[in-house]
Amino acid sequence: MVATSTPLNRRDVEQLVREVLRQKLRGQINPPASREQRASSTAGGPPHPLVVNVSARHMHVKPADLEILFGPGAKLTKLKDLYQQGEFASEQLVTVVGPRQRIVPNVRILGPVRDYTQIELSYTDGVYLGIDLPLRISGNHEGTPGCTVLGPAGAIHLNRGVIRAERHVHMSTADMAYYGVKDGDYMKLKIDGPCGVIFDRLKVRYHPKVVLEVHIDTDEGNACDLESATHMELLK
Repeated sequence: MVATSTPLNRRDVEQLVREVLRQKLRGQINPPASREQRASSTAGGPPHPLVVNVSARHMHVKPADLEILFGPGAKLTKLKDLYQQGEFASEQLVTVVGPRQRIVPNVRILGPVRDYTQIELSYTDGVYLGIDLPLRISGNHEGTPGCTVLGPAGAIHLNRGVIRAERHVHMSTADMAYYGVKDGDYMKLKIDGPCGVIFDRLKVRYHPKVVLEVHIDTDEGNACDLESATHMELLK
């Protein structure tokens, strides 16, 4: 499904910007940091090393919305490459405004541009903003809530497309053959360490050109203290 959006008028934007500045002055903004942890493969192991990354809050954007937020002709500027080839974190940042007029600033846009606009947040973000986040795979926007997004050149209101991303593992054909799973199956992620956990219902997402990578969100990464993990393993 495609997330729909509408530009906001100047008066609405000015009111939202004033609220952003008031909250900054009150010191109400303290976004969590993004972290990642990797586990190397051993001899005779899977075709790719198991990589577990914490996916911090972020935005995917379609070209038309990018131009509203950053001006006519705007293009994403690469800040750094992500683990999957061709994907990158851009320099462009936006502010997300929830129905309670609370804000989360400095939400990074990931590239390349897509054919839909989407905001991915943690449950903690949703509680703070006043958004009841549904758990969805990226791109599934049926019945999802919206929000307001502020950029330096303008603002949009998303009518839908705000989600908490379902934890998942990206796999190639070789990865699925090794683990004996298929696209859409669910696995478990076992993390050993001082705060060891087993995450259930880790969805398998197939693409022929990806390398093995697990995505969990910041709440999940904090729960298992991913930085202190001593061993990670995928289980059927």
